[in-house]
Amino acid sequence: MERALRAHMEKREPQPEIRPQGPSSAGVLSFVVQKPDDRRLHYDLRLELDGVLKSWAVSLGPSLDPAARRLAVRTADHPIKAADFQGSIPKSQVGLDGDGLWDIGRWRPRGDPREGLKRGLLKFDLDGERLKGGFALLRLAKAAREKRENWLLVKEGDAYAERSKDGAEQIRSGLSMVRNRTQTTVAEGEAQERPPRFVVPQLATLVASPPEGEEWLHEIKYDGYRAIAAIGGGRVRIYTRSGQDWTDKFAGVARALEKLHVKTALLDGEIVALDEGGRSRFGLLQHGLKGGETPLTYYVFDLLELDGRELRKVPLIRRKEVLEKLLQSPPKGIAYSEHVAGHGAEMFTKSCGMGLEGIVSKRADKPYLSQRTKGWLKAKCSGNDEFVIGGYRSSNKKGRPFASLLLGEYVGKDLHYRGRVGTGFDAALLEGLGKRMSRLQRKTSPFVDAPRDIGRDACWVEPRLVAQIAYTERTADGRLRHPAYLGLRSDKPAKDVHSQAVKPWRNVTRSTTR
Repeated sequence: MERALRAHMEKREPQPEIRPQGPSSAGVLSFVVQKPDDRRLHYDLRLELDGVLKSWAVSLGPSLDPAARRLAVRTADHPIKAADFQGSIPKSQVGLDGDGLWDIGRWRPRGDPREGLKRGLLKFDLDGERLKGGFALLRLAKAAREKRENWLLVKEGDAYAERSKDGAEQIRSGLSMVRNRTQTTVAEGEAQERPPRFVVPQLATLVASPPEGEEWLHEIKYDGYRAIAAIGGGRVRIYTRSGQDWTDKFAGVARALEKLHVKTALLDGEIVALDEGGRSRFGLLQHGLKGGETPLTYYVFDLLELDGRELRKVPLIRRKEVLEKLLQSPPKGIAYSEHVAGHGAEMFTKSCGMGLEGIVSKRADKPYLSQRTKGWLKAKCSGNDEFVIGGYRSSNKKGRPFASLLLGEYVGKDLHYRGRVGTGFDAALLEGLGKRMSRLQRKTSPFVDAPRDIGRDACWVEPRLVAQIAYTERTADGRLRHPAYLGLRSDKPAKDVHSQAVKPWRNVTRSTTR
């Protein structure tokens, strides 16, 4: 890493630079596209790898048209403070200044990225706020005496491709950022005829207890499906946190959202099913999705866009003020998620006493970021998480396809064993799960650390199914105590089920206020 940074360090003054302190966070590779203040129009594409930002200056900016071929000149690697880099690059690192930040998100290389850089063909997927889907960087042959390294940035012809539509042109034409409601361009008018695009949701960091201070807003943590709702032109689209279109599954909620008096809106919230005591229950939600008569409620806690105006850069407390006014008299099935300023410990104690899952604490002065952040913290009353099904233990009882499920979660790229669950199933669940797992059987264990006694009578399956599990606590080695099965989740890929280490909130928040 020091060799990769040497060229950059020689060109900059050392005082404002924060040198890298370690490798990137496990499982997260981030990218950023920045429009610098420069005479020549170009955009800087930067991909996080090995503790630095691999950088290219892209002429005219990235394009969403597969027919376009953008010249991308390789530039010096840029440093990051890797311990804090979660898709948000501090201003002191790359000079971000408001509108200079054009896109930000996660990227996934296809194959070994180091080998791709060496061979001159780097294929990857972007999951940003504007750029999504497959891309490729292709290195051009060097001409005689040419010092710079020229590449081509090409968009793959996938579902995110937009023929003859330049991604960089969108921000210049005002599609993504409306500064004056009275000046509506033709392009903005067209944008208002359809729902806004999906935005990757902001995620919270798990902590042992809620933070203190009046700058924190505390909300109830719901036990349901995270949902991004896009409204526009009389139509509604409801997306899961991974971007899947589940409008048909949540048709009742979509019909309720159609009644809101807005031209366009982008909402963030949780779709839940409530028990008789008003508590959200994931098991009830599963029943409602299977055609039951359980009513669903969409608790909305954030507003990202309204009537063509981008709100993600606005502080949370202002976004919630606008949202509360919008939902003063909401349609049936839509509700505003209330919050309490300060008093985090008191709210947490009362929430646990009421049998709720926990609370989410959010910094009132922060913008909305599409990543897991330290400006949002979650504290849980009891364990309730997703786990990957890696196998099952066969049953001696007639008619029962399995005795228990074998669960795990990823730490980096490895699936670690977290225990087994044998309660929470009825006859229909047993039969349905048994059939699904029979199609996924494999000969070897997908876990890197399954105990030998488990392996003696285990049937291994491909780690593709994700289960929601309630439990009382974890042991020192990460095993679950008293787990109970709540249902399957299909809104999150198994590869995204990673272990979340619980941290004291003081250690987490210290780095956010520097």
